[in-house]
Amino acid sequence: MLYYLAKYLDRVFDFPGAGMFEYISFRAGAAVITSLIISMIFGRQIINFLRRKQVGETVRDLNLPGQKEKEGTPTMGGLIIILAIVIPTLLFAKLDNIYIIVMLVTTVWLGFIGFLDDYIKVFKKNKNGLAGKFKVVGQVLLGVFVGIVVYCHPDIVVRDHIRSSTNMQTEVDSNGAESSSKTYSFSEPKKDLETTIPFVKNHELNYKDILWFVDKDSRYKWAWLIFIPIVILIVVAVSNCANLTDGIDGLATGTSAIIGATLGIFAWVSGNAVFADYLDIMMIPNVGELTIFVAAFVGACIGFLWYNTNPAQVFMGDTGSLCIGGIIAVFAILIRKELLLPILCGIFVIEGLSVIIQTSWFKFTKKRYGVGRRVFRMSPLHHHFQQKKMPEQKIVMRFFIVGIILAVFTLVTLKIR
Repeated sequence: MLYYLAKYLDRVFDFPGAGMFEYISFRAGAAVITSLIISMIFGRQIINFLRRKQVGETVRDLNLPGQKEKEGTPTMGGLIIILAIVIPTLLFAKLDNIYIIVMLVTTVWLGFIGFLDDYIKVFKKNKNGLAGKFKVVGQVLLGVFVGIVVYCHPDIVVRDHIRSSTNMQTEVDSNGAESSSKTYSFSEPKKDLETTIPFVKNHELNYKDILWFVDKDSRYKWAWLIFIPIVILIVVAVSNCANLTDGIDGLATGTSAIIGATLGIFAWVSGNAVFADYLDIMMIPNVGELTIFVAAFVGACIGFLWYNTNPAQVFMGDTGSLCIGGIIAVFAILIRKELLLPILCGIFVIEGLSVIIQTSWFKFTKKRYGVGRRVFRMSPLHHHFQQKKMPEQKIVMRFFIVGIILAVFTLVTLKIR
């Protein structure tokens, strides 16, 4: 909203400083600051409200150190994260940008599903919360929505990089003065389903080419049969893995901030002709606007971490964990970096796989030997380290270090091919 107000003031009144709102960097910085203010200052008021309403966590007895002390800690704190994302985005982003619209829908939709789950647990005293099938249906519907928008919307296009060199052009203005400018070597905007693939020289994969057996001119027409199921799989997987990671104080929040900052860099370079040309990657017109959204996302996670770090004063609940996982998944899809998620979201992947491995091995050995056996002392993986008497703070910090290493490695894939 403030972008349009500043644009009007600049055009009509030549208002000093209004022109700064044209710059993504300025609006992203303003979004971070606003997000931090909302999450850290107003977040305290929300926590106090949740405490007055006795919206406390019911802790299952898993025989973990420090577990019983968390009984009664306010939950549903994901509302703080959602507000700290949505409000700065509404204030500083271009609201007619299709990428911003998709991310706002994602945030509100998954936040609503998580809120229903937490509401049933807290107020209806049902420890199981919203039935798992309903949560999955909600995630699938979001995946279908995102897939259809990316496939059909005319403003979601890409421009392929043709060559790494740039041409200098000399222009003469009305006064006869010469000036030089660079032109960047990209194809015309096209409607296609290209995505970035790491460690490959050409660096792009087109989903329609998977249908190699279909006539070349008809492949895009049928590409949705491949693309939409992949989008659904990514949304469901990342959202649920983020939910599993939210098991000890600050782990999911801090990890998400690291992932969000990395995705923000990708959005910035993908939407900027200078950086896209230098890095020899596809350019995605108008996607740079997502930098404002992800700046608010990172600010929200950091601000929430102020209260969520051990010992936590508030838990995000499914209201937050489902939401942040879905945001990361959809954001990566929109900037065509979803194939980098197994690396970037390595912490989420490890946590999810640990549950799958533990459950599968236990069922297999019970069927074969009559007694179930475990690979880990407990899953998800962070509980395994807790069972080994490792302090929560050490577990979280070491997971953060691994997350930072994975983030740097993901950024390096831009040049390693």
